[in-house]
Amino acid sequence: MYHYTEIGLQNVWLANGYNVKKTPYGLAVSIENADGLHRAIGRRLAQKSYLTGAEFRFLRKELDLSQRRVADLVGTSEQTVALWEKHGKIPKTADRIFRAIYLETIDGNVSIKELVERLAELDRKAEGKMIFEDTEDGWLPKAA
Repeated sequence: MYHYTEIGLQNVWLANGYNVKKTPYGLAVSIENADGLHRAIGRRLAQKSYLTGAEFRFLRKELDLSQRRVADLVGTSEQTVALWEKHGKIPKTADRIFRAIYLETIDGNVSIKELVERLAELDRKAEGKMIFEDTEDGWLPKAA
């Protein structure tokens, strides 16, 4: 078996699907269908009850998201995401929503990701003065 640590996780072992070759620099390992392997690892991680920091980082990288982008999606700061990845103390709500985003994205249904992105965009917009008016239909926001 091969201990596959190159992805930053210490608990992944491969029973097959890899080749070991001698090179002038030592042994080299090639993985057959690395994308499929990473997807299988990601799916297994996302179905766990709680992610470690390294597992969170793995999923983030698989989605090709920066720490800043993840911070926007879960409503926190880039520094906080970095701390989660380093120390593994991820709030349960952020952990759950991020695992849901991962699973929906790899299954080709990005609706939850799009929804969260729209909410993150709304969070970034500064809300100005809210003006309401009393109408025959009750109180409503005043038309601009």
